[in-house]
Amino acid sequence: MKLLIIRHGESEADILKVHEGRADFELTGRGHRQAEAMGRYVSQNYQVEKIYHSTLKRAVQTAHHLASQTGAPLISDERLMEFNNGLLAGLKHSVVVEKYPQVEVPLHSALYEQESVLEFRYRAEFMLSKILSENDENSTAAVVTHGGMINQLYRAFFRLPVDAEYVFRTGDTGIHEWIISGNSRIVVKSNFVPHDI
Repeated sequence: MKLLIIRHGESEADILKVHEGRADFELTGRGHRQAEAMGRYVSQNYQVEKIYHSTLKRAVQTAHHLASQTGAPLISDERLMEFNNGLLAGLKHSVVVEKYPQVEVPLHSALYEQESVLEFRYRAEFMLSKILSENDENSTAAVVTHGGMINQLYRAFFRLPVDAEYVFRTGDTGIHEWIISGNSRIVVKSNFVPHDI
């Protein structure tokens, strides 16, 4: 099976320099152009049969661009949302540093009304398992989601420990192409950005 893991385009939060997470910002004009270019690239290079996406606006809008180019049906799932950053959502970085200092807590625990690291990882594990079970080995599916969730999906994909300190960067509408065949897991592309917008 081929999986295309795709980050949403530039959002208003990127311009405002605020913590996004569960803050539900829309794409900017530039973000829409990026998503349009990404959709065009994917439609020209892949036969996408399904598009799974987060329910946050920036991902929904990006997924719609992809669907309009590929004709693939959209499947929304709130489990693909970004990390639930609780009280930090929508706040300026300077405010967060002052008001909500970083504190080490166990993996099962969280502060500031956020979800725990374990809860976040579980959502990624659940979605990867769900998508693999709903598609046959010859199919191609796309997942439109967020940078944090993409990191968690990578960790699930590689079966890394939940506390592994690896970061997989993703630019606006960056594409990660994965192939899953039995127990074999292959990364074909990582953070490929199909535009210069």
